[in-house]
Amino acid sequence: MTGTPDTALVPFVSLPDEIRLLARTQGERAALVCDGETVSYAAFDTFVDRCAAALQRDGVAPRDVVAICAQGSIAYAVAFVGALRAGAAVAPLSPTAHPDSLAGMIANAGAGLVFLDAEVQKALAAAAAPPAVRTVRLDTKTGQDAFDSWLAPAGTVPEPVAIQPEWAFNIIYSSGTTGMPKGIVQSHAMRFAYAHRSISRGYGPGAVTLISTPLYSNTTLVSFFPTLGLGGTVVLMPKFDTKRYLELAQQHRATHTMLVPVQYRRLLADPDFDRYDLTSFQSKSCTSAPFAADLKAEVVRRWPGTLTEFYGMTEGGASCELRAEEHPGKLHTVGQPMPGHEMRLIDPEGRELPPGSIGEVVGRSPTMMTGYYGQPDKTAEAEWYDATGERFIRTGDIGRFDEDGFLVLMDRKKDMIISGGFNIYPSDLEQVIVEHPDVIEAAVVGVGSERWGETPVAFVTLREGAALEPPSLMAWANERLGKMQRLAAVVVVDALPRSAIGKVLKRDLREGFGRGLA
Repeated sequence: MTGTPDTALVPFVSLPDEIRLLARTQGERAALVCDGETVSYAAFDTFVDRCAAALQRDGVAPRDVVAICAQGSIAYAVAFVGALRAGAAVAPLSPTAHPDSLAGMIANAGAGLVFLDAEVQKALAAAAAPPAVRTVRLDTKTGQDAFDSWLAPAGTVPEPVAIQPEWAFNIIYSSGTTGMPKGIVQSHAMRFAYAHRSISRGYGPGAVTLISTPLYSNTTLVSFFPTLGLGGTVVLMPKFDTKRYLELAQQHRATHTMLVPVQYRRLLADPDFDRYDLTSFQSKSCTSAPFAADLKAEVVRRWPGTLTEFYGMTEGGASCELRAEEHPGKLHTVGQPMPGHEMRLIDPEGRELPPGSIGEVVGRSPTMMTGYYGQPDKTAEAEWYDATGERFIRTGDIGRFDEDGFLVLMDRKKDMIISGGFNIYPSDLEQVIVEHPDVIEAAVVGVGSERWGETPVAFVTLREGAALEPPSLMAWANERLGKMQRLAAVVVVDALPRSAIGKVLKRDLREGFGRGLA
């Protein structure tokens, strides 16, 4: 399936140069707000200059890599854009990564300098092979390695760097739920194209974007950089909290936000949600995890402004867009391919499938990754080429297109359960289980079975005060499921394990379940 071509032709300007221009044209406007501190575009540009000059002083050259691993803050934003202004690529890393994994990512990126905080500094020291890199602390204003002390003196201007569109902007590392994380390289051209496409959703000088997801995640960066590059204001929440989110949204008259499904669910479940004035919202977005149709409908009904779901990968390939208000009958889908994006379906042997089939989703677009950093073999595994030699990125997701060209996702390829030779899609089972009035969420995984090879097990969270017992829920669900779909067990948990951006960690559920079932 192909989206309508994107015909907008805008001359490339790098993000640091856009920030420079904004500092001159709207210098007094707030660029960043965090923990009660506000930084104007003029002040932000000055800090970025000092950071870029300090990096150049320390030997960081264009196309080198700088890593950042810390909680979101104004200093984090300065370090990120400062590194870009020096011509370097940035590897934003998760502070929650295992120390050995963190050290491995720094080594893979070839970063010679890491911006971090006290917790990450301690974690790196505990790694099996601590990296021999310079570190700068973003969370303190005192000490030799403190960010403020490390910055070049006020008024310092860096040597100008002519940033090229094809240069690496950032290296985003995958979550690592299936092994060592892979570094996904995205170019300046890709970030520029995405930011300017965001104008259609109201990003610009009047935008106030409330951000509550981590800055190392592409989920966050797709709203963070369009806001800054187009002259809006970013309100940063270092840690998500429902009450604080609603307070900040009302206080700053937020117009835009990108949240993951679990955050939408928690916000709407807050007993005070409807008391807050959220009428300033123009555009709300969601990505990164399955977004239930009933939850989308509730967001549309109770929260002003448009709701857009995006489906895609950090690797690029292609993305789908679902504008919920415009397509109330398609909330079970993830929408249609975006302008300039193309998607196809392939079978396990890599053969393209005809319309109406179920298969693995592959896609191509102007926002495809260059490749996995330093891992050409992994890059090749992620690519698929059609008969004409066009390059596509494999998503690992199984889906089908309906008669109107909307993509219906079945499941992750690696999460599909093969039981007795039959393919079972966990999402089909999860959809049935959450119809029970006492169930909030469900995640189904396949566990080993001597008889079937694999068999489905459901992990569920229940509504407060519910007295539902696992055997009763299993019997209720199995009455509504097909013979080959029936659950072998139900496990009630307080919460489903999730990554920092809300993805359910099904591998943790499988491993935690223990031995297989007969």
